[in-house]
Amino acid sequence: MTDHQDLGLGAIDQAVSKAVAAADFWADATPNVRATLLRGLADALELHQVELVAIADRESGLGVGRLNGEVARTAFQLRGFASEVEAGVPYRRVEDEAVAGPPPAGRPHLMRVQRPLGPVAMFSASNFPFAFSVLGGDTASALAAGCPVVVKAHSGHPELSRAVYELAAAVVRAQGLPEGLLTLVESVSRAGGTYLVQHPRIATVAFTGSYQGGKALWQATNERPRPVPFFGELGSINPLVALPAALEKDSEGLAKTLAASITLGCGQFCTSPGLIVLLASPYSERFVTQLAEAIAPIATHRMLTPGMHKGFEAAVAGVADHATPVFDKAADTSGPAPRLFATDAASFIANPHLREEMFGPAALVVTAQSNEQLVELLEAVGGTLTTTLWGVDDASEANRQLVRAAERISGRVLFAGVPTGVAVCHAQQHGGPWPSSTAPQTTSVGYAALERFLRPVALQDAPTWVLG
Repeated sequence: MTDHQDLGLGAIDQAVSKAVAAADFWADATPNVRATLLRGLADALELHQVELVAIADRESGLGVGRLNGEVARTAFQLRGFASEVEAGVPYRRVEDEAVAGPPPAGRPHLMRVQRPLGPVAMFSASNFPFAFSVLGGDTASALAAGCPVVVKAHSGHPELSRAVYELAAAVVRAQGLPEGLLTLVESVSRAGGTYLVQHPRIATVAFTGSYQGGKALWQATNERPRPVPFFGELGSINPLVALPAALEKDSEGLAKTLAASITLGCGQFCTSPGLIVLLASPYSERFVTQLAEAIAPIATHRMLTPGMHKGFEAAVAGVADHATPVFDKAADTSGPAPRLFATDAASFIANPHLREEMFGPAALVVTAQSNEQLVELLEAVGGTLTTTLWGVDDASEANRQLVRAAERISGRVLFAGVPTGVAVCHAQQHGGPWPSSTAPQTTSVGYAALERFLRPVALQDAPTWVLG
């Protein structure tokens, strides 16, 4: 039998034990203490930005420009959650005064409060080495909610994860806070990941990654003797519907915009538009030609890991078995060649292989014959982080049907622009019906993300000292 230490399970036990030891302190911490930590982490990240970005670029190949922008976003959301804490969001209470007399009019005194869930196991994402990693949105929102975080470093950027963690740990020490507020586990095997989510002292799990990996961890979490919440974002094909009304006005400009979105970051975005939905018309035919002309010459960079590149090629081959290539081009850079395939709506609806995500610079164009078939096609997607609707400006019944269908399957519906790029704000929703996420009523981006890590408790006729 493999030794417990060989799997790195001892390190997991130590990290979780430290988080448990810090949990009560952090749950009771004042807004000022929590906010000061979050702002200190943002400051440390920016202070060491140059060397951290150099490490990240070496490990991920994402480019200095992209990575500097990601540091800015990460620091911005750390400070944003600090402001949420200072505004009292995690400490909100709802009170009903006692009313004398029998029910239903009569009632006891009730105070509804929010309590942190406890230690969070946070699985870093591969494609955002800053914004969805050690000090990313999951960590920031969990700390804001009052929960310690055990970070599972991603194997795609181990040196960066270690460097960022060491900076963060130094901030925690400098502020005189418990070490267990933020701990890191590295080089964890698949068995180790399962061990972490099933650890009896882990109170909840936050995950961003592949459908296969996320589903396996979600199932393992639910197999615990006492299951805990699993907040997983598992990927998405993000349909973009381009109606003739939009294409008639500026199909060439829209084609260039869409080509840039499909290939942005070598297509390694959970919001990359992987499904392009058209309604049969001469404008749509012209648009496909223009899209192919726009996307074919785009040079890509290497993918995050060799395994991810291999997975992309396998996914592309799977779609190629059931769809027609729009153009054929060999890779002329260190990254894969962009791909574009086409099929009809009836085939897409009937064939689940065509609905699988190609995580990389590729998309499938599907043409429908009617508005009713467009709706049926969207329903076949099942669940997605985003749906984009171009050309539904008029308040027609056909457009209303499309909007309703998009809202049923999506966490975010766009009526202009492209889905790549997710604003960190109060109104954001990043999470959709299965299979895009495991908890579609929650978001992993934006300030509502901290609500995932709070549990409501009603205090009835509590003494004054309990209410505080």
